[in-house]
Amino acid sequence: MLSADQFGELDTPCIIIDEAIALANIRRLQDHCDAQGLAFRPHIKTHKMVGFARAQMDAGAAGINCQKVDEAAVMADGGLKDILITFNILGAEKLARLRGLAGRVDRLAVTADSAVTVAGLSGAFADAGRPLEVLVECDTGAGRCGVQTPQAAFELARIIASSPGLRFGGLMTYPAVGGAGDAARFMRQAVDLLAAAGVDCPVVTTGGSPDMAGAASLGIFTEYRAGTYVYNDRSLVERGACGWQDCALGVLATVVSLPAPGRAVIDAGSKSLTSDLLGLEGFGYVAGSTDTAIVSLSEEHGVLHHGPADNYRIGQRIVVIPNHVCVVSNLFDEAWLLKADGALARVAVDARGTVS
Repeated sequence: MLSADQFGELDTPCIIIDEAIALANIRRLQDHCDAQGLAFRPHIKTHKMVGFARAQMDAGAAGINCQKVDEAAVMADGGLKDILITFNILGAEKLARLRGLAGRVDRLAVTADSAVTVAGLSGAFADAGRPLEVLVECDTGAGRCGVQTPQAAFELARIIASSPGLRFGGLMTYPAVGGAGDAARFMRQAVDLLAAAGVDCPVVTTGGSPDMAGAASLGIFTEYRAGTYVYNDRSLVERGACGWQDCALGVLATVVSLPAPGRAVIDAGSKSLTSDLLGLEGFGYVAGSTDTAIVSLSEEHGVLHHGPADNYRIGQRIVVIPNHVCVVSNLFDEAWLLKADGALARVAVDARGTVS
């Protein structure tokens, strides 16, 4: 488990990452997907670092998953050549950047869940030398984006296939936690409708770190996507997807005040720790603690309530495992990487702050 003692006198608050744990997490899920016959496509929104994206590719990933055009551009600049962007891309400026990105990679694919989005993509790529691959996003229970029925997926796939500059690339979903079976049934019906019309569906992609241990093709999925797994976080530990020893990233913080018995204040607030709760109580886990809760956050302060089993002193440094690590990566320009030999390296969070 991450320990404040490993990180000397770094200025706080800061992100600290144990490289050996992250690489072990990468290897573990890649091996699982390989054993299941699933192509694996890691989502780089969690780490936002070219170095870890390359490590994921070196481990055997089929390509990478991004959420924003600018995020994908950073990865392309770093030499990543097979990119899926799982987001509806709208607006002339974004579409122009997407068109430019397509010429810099070997394979670029995006998702869409409406004819409006497809029309915009077609307008941007109608005269392109190479068609843009477009997958239909399907809502199989998570209640976010996506067409609502297999029939709607079939109909949008046909629109994509007939649109200038585009090629139908398959089906994509991000199912509800525990919803792999529902997603498989939805996708099977959609694939059967396409097959009956003579439309090939080369990719059926699903994902989610909470369900990574049970990732399987279920007779229909060809690809799996996950992001949080590279670092893991409190939400995944609480769901039983990993243990504290598998958490590679923490926020190093300093106790700056002991204003009352049982209360401590650290220099990491909402600008260092996410305010996401994800169904949990408190705003992170203090590594190694037995009786501490992070009960509230303001911008620069985190308030800890603790019992007698956890005694703190002013100036003490602690490590907080975030509830939701993906958000934390986007709050810092750089991180400190603990190498296998014990050395510390300052690394950039390359795609941090890319929002479009």
